[in-house]
Amino acid sequence: MERVGDYMIFEEILSRLPAKVVCRFKCVSKQWCYELSTPKFVFIHARRVVNSIQKKLLSLKENSIVVDNILAGNLEEDTSKTVTFPYDVEPSFLSIIGSFNGLILLCIKRSYNELVLWNPTTRRFKLMSGDYFSRYFGRHNDTGGMYFDEHNDLKVLHINCYWDVVTARVYSRHNDSWRKLNFLNGTQLGSNFYSWSPGIYSDKKIYFMVSNYWIPPGERNIVVFDVISETFSILRFPEHMEVNPCQGHFLTISNKMHVIVVQYAGELIADLVKYEHDEWI
Repeated sequence: MERVGDYMIFEEILSRLPAKVVCRFKCVSKQWCYELSTPKFVFIHARRVVNSIQKKLLSLKENSIVVDNILAGNLEEDTSKTVTFPYDVEPSFLSIIGSFNGLILLCIKRSYNELVLWNPTTRRFKLMSGDYFSRYFGRHNDTGGMYFDEHNDLKVLHINCYWDVVTARVYSRHNDSWRKLNFLNGTQLGSNFYSWSPGIYSDKKIYFMVSNYWIPPGERNIVVFDVISETFSILRFPEHMEVNPCQGHFLTISNKMHVIVVQYAGELIADLVKYEHDEWI
């Protein structure tokens, strides 16, 4: 029998294993530790995790961080477990800005605020605040998302709204640096009247729900970030959803963008719509 090559071991076998098991295999040798830590392996493993039937739900409680397994749409109570954050900080001081392939982007809200990229499974983390974060993070005014570019470089998108100005920056893990992006001209989405949702990735785009509950009341916008061109655009909200108050919540089903629209018109109604071929269905 021919000797199994490194390609088969790392990219076809080990990349299909859970993250905790992969971490144990790093102890086999220095070579294995190196191969299992390369950006290429991390990229392949992350892609396989996305297609896995096992999903995780992370919840920030007042005094704990709880992880649940989601199987066939149900929460199994006997599989719930708590995880610890790498810093000595209460979960109530944490705010989730975005998530992607098992990675969590959080803000630590203390006397000084820090942006942290955290993998709850491997317990690894990275401080990403840098020296440009000169203002406080806001629950409604800061958001972000993550993605892999065409070079398999992990990118982190951060959006900050302050004094009616939207500032967008992207972080490159390969270069370990931030870079400013051009945002949409002529929009008022940086106003304090607007609230931004966390970003959700789907089909090489990151989607944000931007809602205005003040003036005019009930206005909703969907901001789309194209990860290939690194440009922003506005996507119209489903036209038949005109009842106020109305809330929209993103989710991805079978790699397609969906929105759960919750509205109250004498009774509570929830509609599920899918965005496909430039149309809401």
